[in-house]
Amino acid sequence: MKPKWTNKKQGDAATVEQLSKELNINQTLSRLLVQRGITTFEEARKFFRPELNDLHDPFLMKDMDIAVGRLRQAIQNKEAILVYGDYDVDGTTSVAMVYSFLSHLHEPLDYYIPDRYTEGYGISRQGIDYAIDHNVSLIIALDCGIKALEQTSYAKSHGIDLIICDHHLPGETLPEAIAILDPKRPDCGYPYKELSGCGIGFKLLQAYTQNTEMPLELLEGHLDFVAISIACDIVPLTDENRILAFFGLQKLNSAPRQGIKALLDIAEASYTLTIQDLVFVIGPRINAAGRIEHGKKAVELLISTDHSGADIQSQAIDANNSHRKGIDKDITQHAIDMMEANSSKDEQKSIVLYHESWHKGVVGIVASRLIERYYKPTILLTITDGKATGSARSVRGFSVYKALLACDDLLEQYGGHKYAAGLTLKVENLPAFQKKFEEVVAATIQPESLFPQIDVDSELHLDEITPKFFRILKQLAPFGPGNPNPTFVSKRVVDAGDSRAVGESKYHLKLDVTPSDRTVRISGIGFGMGDYATAIKTGNAFDIAYSIEENEWKGNRTLQLKVKDLHMEH
Repeated sequence: MKPKWTNKKQGDAATVEQLSKELNINQTLSRLLVQRGITTFEEARKFFRPELNDLHDPFLMKDMDIAVGRLRQAIQNKEAILVYGDYDVDGTTSVAMVYSFLSHLHEPLDYYIPDRYTEGYGISRQGIDYAIDHNVSLIIALDCGIKALEQTSYAKSHGIDLIICDHHLPGETLPEAIAILDPKRPDCGYPYKELSGCGIGFKLLQAYTQNTEMPLELLEGHLDFVAISIACDIVPLTDENRILAFFGLQKLNSAPRQGIKALLDIAEASYTLTIQDLVFVIGPRINAAGRIEHGKKAVELLISTDHSGADIQSQAIDANNSHRKGIDKDITQHAIDMMEANSSKDEQKSIVLYHESWHKGVVGIVASRLIERYYKPTILLTITDGKATGSARSVRGFSVYKALLACDDLLEQYGGHKYAAGLTLKVENLPAFQKKFEEVVAATIQPESLFPQIDVDSELHLDEITPKFFRILKQLAPFGPGNPNPTFVSKRVVDAGDSRAVGESKYHLKLDVTPSDRTVRISGIGFGMGDYATAIKTGNAFDIAYSIEENEWKGNRTLQLKVKDLHMEH
C-alpha cells in the first residue's frame, strides 16, 4: 500500500533560529530538536548528553517503599525468592536482570518462566504451585501480573507475597499483591508512564540500591537488558527510556555479556549496534526460544557466564529462530490466501482470522505481516486447550486494546497495549466476536489510520548531506518510537548514471542520484523498490523520502540514503 507523505510541524521559526545560534548548528538540525520538544540550550544539553543522574526518583512510584521494604526483609531473613517473568523479550530480559543482580546478594534464589503453550501468558497457577513446592515466600513478578487476580489470591492463601512489576494497563480491580509497581495505575503519580517491564524491574533495583546506600554503578552493568527490552517492546524512546537505552547500548557495544555476545557472533553482527539491530537481530532470537521451545532457555543464555556453554545455547536458540521463520512464512501465506478469498476484504476495516493448525508462537508476527500488506487492525487466532487464542496488532493512531475492551463480553481473557495485545475466547464465540470487533473498529477508527504514513521532518537539498551534518544527526540517537530517525525529502532528483535493480529477482533498488543542478552525487538503497529502476533510468525527475545512514563496506564508510518511498514525476 502506497504511503502518504505528511509534513511534521516545523516549529516556531524564532525558536529554531535562536537554538541554531546557541548550539552553532544549522537550522535544519535545530528544527529537528524543536520538533522533539527541545527548545533551550539546557534541554539540548540533556538530550545530547544523557546522564543516569537525570533518572526520576524511583520512590515516586506508588508502592515502591513497600516493595523495597519487603525485598530487604526477604534478603535479611534468607527467604526463598522466585523471580517470575513472561516468555517474551521484555519478560526474559527482566528476569535475567533481576536474577543476575540479586544472585550476588542473596540465596536461595530461583527464576521461573511460564510455558507459552501449557500455561499461557502471565502468572500461572502452575507457577504458583512451583513456588509452593520450593518453599518460596516472595515472588517478584516482572512484565506481568497486573490482571492476575485469582493467581495472586491463590499465592496469598499459601503465605506467598507478590511484588508485581508491570507496565500493562490495569483492570478495574488490582490484584492482592503486597506491592504493585505500575505507573499506569490511576493512583500512581510517577512522572513517566512508558517504561518497559524490564524498566520497572530496573526502578525496583534502583530503589533498593538507594535504600541500602549501594552505588548506582553496581546497576549500570545491567542496562543492556533494559535497552533490549525497550527496543523489542516498542516503547517510546523518550524521557527515562532514552537515558536507559543510551547507556544500555553503550554496554552492549563496549562489553557485551557472554550470552549476548554469543548471539551476536552467530548472527555475524560485528558492527556498532543500534536500537533497530536489537529489534531485528537480538529480539527475534530471544523470542524464538519461547515460541518454539521454552522461554527459560533464553534466560539461561542471557545469564550465562560460560563461553562454550553460551555458544551451544546460542546455536540452539538460533536454530529455533530459523525454524520459526519457516513456520512464519507458511502461516503468512495461508493467512494471505484466506484474505484474498474474502470478497468483502476491501470494505472491512479490520481483519480477524482463525485456523486451528496455526502455531500459537508466531501468530503475532503474522498479524504484523498482514498489517504491512493490508494496513488494518488485525487479529490472528489459533486453538489452545480448546479455546481460540492469539494476538492482536494495530495501525497508527488506533488502540486495539480499547477495541478489545469494547468486546469484553465475548472474551475470556485479554491484555496488552495500544498497538499489541493478546486474547482468549471460546471458539463458539468467534463469529460474534468477528462481527462485533469489525463494528467497533468501523465506528471508531479515523480514516487516516487506514493508510500508512511517512512523517517528513524536513525538506533537504542533497548538498546539505555532509559528514558534519551526519555527525550531529547521529547524536539524536538512539532512534525509535517517540524519537524516530529523521525522515527527509529531496525533490526533483535524477539518476546520476548508476541506478539499478539489485538482489535476488532484482527486488531492491540501488540508487545513484543527483539534484537537477548536479552539484553533488549520493547513493541510496530502496528495499523492495526494484520496480522503479526502469522509470528512473529514463532520466525523469522524482522525489524521494529517506533517512540517512552510514554504509560500511570493506572498511570504507560512506553516507547513503535509506529510501522509504519515491514519487515519479509524470
